[in-house]
Amino acid sequence: MREHFHDDLQSLSDVLVEMTRLVGSAIARATMALLDADLALAESVISADEQVDALQLEFEERSLALLALQQPVATDLRVIVTGLRMSADLERMGDLARHIAKVARMRHPRSAIPAELRATVLEMGQVAERIVAKTGSVIAGRDISAAAELETDDDAMDALHRRLFSAILSENWRHGIEPAVDVTLCGRYYERFADHAVSVARRVVFLVTGKRVAS
Repeated sequence: MREHFHDDLQSLSDVLVEMTRLVGSAIARATMALLDADLALAESVISADEQVDALQLEFEERSLALLALQQPVATDLRVIVTGLRMSADLERMGDLARHIAKVARMRHPRSAIPAELRATVLEMGQVAERIVAKTGSVIAGRDISAAAELETDDDAMDALHRRLFSAILSENWRHGIEPAVDVTLCGRYYERFADHAVSVARRVVFLVTGKRVAS
């Protein structure tokens, strides 16, 4: 009976890893849609977010069933409760990728990102992809050393975010209010995407060690 229960716990972890895969694909495609003004790609990101939502719902339902039927304690209880919080973070990451795709759709047929900021936004997308890929590895392997690396990646995202703001606030900004709003929103979406990934990594550390990581 306990062996079956632990198989169920492992399958919950597999759901979280699958969520990171879907979210990683979403942020990669959303970045391309944003930079290339690709309407079809933007629409695909927006519609695919339903898959992430469905997985979170599945995770919640299965977790609640285990809580009700197995009444886990100690470490097993921590696995389920922490997993519920991680699934919420991952679902939010999917929402943020969808928000970026919606900006791309709104500004089609032109790109929402001015030419001089394309390289910065592309780098933000690449950092986001790297972060979510590491997040999947951290969850799958409960690797607390890899979890610590995400803090550094988050610092890189924060630096890129500040670079966007510096460009918008510069006296050389000539693109007006609408592009400034688009860039501000997208920058915030990428920055929050990374923050949620770090949150997941910290929860894995708590899961393994029982100790909370300071923010």
